[in-house]
Amino acid sequence: MRPQGGGETPVRLMILSGAPMSQMTQNCGQRDRSENFKGSGPVGDEALRWAEQDQEMGANISQVSDLSENQSLRTLIGTESVSENDPFWNQLISFTFTSPTNSGDSKLLEEAVIPLAKIFIENNPRTGNFGALVRVFLGRTKELKISTECQDQLFIWQAHNALFMIRCLLKVFIREMSEDDLQLQFSYQERAPGSCEPVTEGLLEEVICNLVHLIVEVPLLDITYSVLFEAVTSLLVLLSYQLLHKEILREGLVYKYLMQGRCLDLTSRLVKTLLYNFIRQEKCPPPVTHIFEPQSEGGGLLYGLASGVASGLWTVFTLGGAGSKPNPDQEQNPLPLSNQSLLLLLVLANLTDGPDCPNPYRQAVTSFKNTQDTSSIPSPHPHTFQINFNSLYTALCDQQRSDQATLLLYTLLHQNTNVRTYVLSRTDMENLVMPILEILYHVEDRNSHHVYMALIILLILTEDDTFNRSIHEVILKNITWYTERCLTEISLGSLLILVVIRTIQFNMTRTRDKYLHTNCLAALANMSAQFRCLHQYAAQRIISLFALLSKKHNKVLEQATQSLRGPLGSDNSAALPDYAQDLNVIEEVIRMMLEIINSCLANSLHHNPNLVYALLYKRELFEQFRSHPSFQDIMQNLDTVIGFFSTRLEQAGTDLSVERVQEVIKKGAVALPKDRLKKFPELKFKYVEEDQPEDFFVPYVWSLVFNSGVGLHWSPQGIELFSMDSG
Repeated sequence: MRPQGGGETPVRLMILSGAPMSQMTQNCGQRDRSENFKGSGPVGDEALRWAEQDQEMGANISQVSDLSENQSLRTLIGTESVSENDPFWNQLISFTFTSPTNSGDSKLLEEAVIPLAKIFIENNPRTGNFGALVRVFLGRTKELKISTECQDQLFIWQAHNALFMIRCLLKVFIREMSEDDLQLQFSYQERAPGSCEPVTEGLLEEVICNLVHLIVEVPLLDITYSVLFEAVTSLLVLLSYQLLHKEILREGLVYKYLMQGRCLDLTSRLVKTLLYNFIRQEKCPPPVTHIFEPQSEGGGLLYGLASGVASGLWTVFTLGGAGSKPNPDQEQNPLPLSNQSLLLLLVLANLTDGPDCPNPYRQAVTSFKNTQDTSSIPSPHPHTFQINFNSLYTALCDQQRSDQATLLLYTLLHQNTNVRTYVLSRTDMENLVMPILEILYHVEDRNSHHVYMALIILLILTEDDTFNRSIHEVILKNITWYTERCLTEISLGSLLILVVIRTIQFNMTRTRDKYLHTNCLAALANMSAQFRCLHQYAAQRIISLFALLSKKHNKVLEQATQSLRGPLGSDNSAALPDYAQDLNVIEEVIRMMLEIINSCLANSLHHNPNLVYALLYKRELFEQFRSHPSFQDIMQNLDTVIGFFSTRLEQAGTDLSVERVQEVIKKGAVALPKDRLKKFPELKFKYVEEDQPEDFFVPYVWSLVFNSGVGLHWSPQGIELFSMDSG
């Protein structure tokens, strides 16, 4: 790490569910069950009659494999066209179910859908039934806002069901065809036999714009939760072409429609809505009573509203049969909309800039302001908006256990100066820093990317001197997750030092990642001039880390020497560069540790008697480096301090108690003339992204979608963007 102008050194990042709809009888006013269906076309009395028959006959349990035998699905994917006005569509999209919220259920569902979707791909150019289904969905969404306002759930329910079917089909279509061919599937319409040319264009863009409109226009209520979740999930699916390509996609139809099309004007509203979905942390509405209760207690993924109505998709559908129990290892995400919204936000913010079109979603993410900001100065950035920073801060503090929340925090601190300024002004920084430290403390259980993000967040925070001072003023009690030692009382600054040093030691023995060392040491260096009242254990660990590095240095030096003294005639020259490289890395780290200790002594010696005590206790560690050409200059101050305090202790007598030694050190710290210590340039390191950060962030974000997307499953065999064992 070489200083740039201004004494700062750049530290670069190196690359290494939907719930069932609420009770439908809660409509405008208190209407009975039959009124819910009246005036809604063919679904009305007919649906009610089917339902009542089903209640009398009881429900039939069917398996995933029965999907291929479902008559309505066979009609949809078959060789005959179905007019948009046909009562068939009401029948098809009238069913009640709980969307899958874990990858196991999603995998079973997708495996059942794939063969049906492949048949549909063959027949749709002649029938145009997929386009008809899409237009039925678009028709239902036109009334969604009004339906929400008067609690009329029928259109919401049917729009959700239609969108769920479209999303399941799209996921297979995307796996099987290019974007151009996907657009054709949207554009085919009913035509004379033998005609294969599409008739209409623009339906794909219409769907994308409609989904964005739906997300920003429809308020989040219990009755709209599922359809909003489905809209967010559908946009993720449409963007998932990236998963199937090794290179970073920089163009495409979905990309164009979101970046340049009619959606552009909704950019700031979409980003704001997704952020608020994350902030609100709304849980799935409870599985309340449906219009028609299922007869079986074997709660499966889907169950029918009624035998006739539900035959549109599934009758009564369970995974593994009526007695199937959920896998306890597959944790249900209690916040599916919050999670999915955050994933979509991260995907949008990490789309690459076009040749003449900067990513508008990134512009929105990096420029939004606090609602408390009353400045009349217009923002120079397009797509800016205001959001409640207090609520955002609280959500970020609460959710750091997830990779995606940590990545959002990193993005905002690094790219949005308004958020960074606000966060650094908080007087309760421990609420944000403690979860980050806990991530690092449990480094063994975290993936490497999550650890990197947490470290870089600390590095960004330590670029601010006010932060570095204030963390030593926050006193914490009883840190339960720190188990190496009982910490009944410690400052946040000392705890931060302990956790970062522990991360370095873990890296030395396990991962041996040079860049993780670099980021850890840079954070410590940034803080070093502001070290205050270090806890005795933190001071001990600083010196213990130096002892570990010294031991490792000696070991590598000995190995290199032995290699040079190998048997006559043996060629050990090939091994020497490896030893030289290892020695060089270790000496760089030792130099940094000496600079960190020196910075503390030169700037705040009188505030840190515990560090002086630890330094004197292990003074022999430093003797071997006194004459080393790489360390001679930096060792001058340490020699001065060790010599000065050693003399004062000798003058105080022998057999001194710990308390007496500490008293001598405290008095000596005041008496030591400051001009006795040589001045060095201030240690300051600044985080800088790589020149092409998308090479790291795009695969990382999509790995989070792959692993954490609620109710989404992709076959590992088709993933090209990242290796399945990465992270």
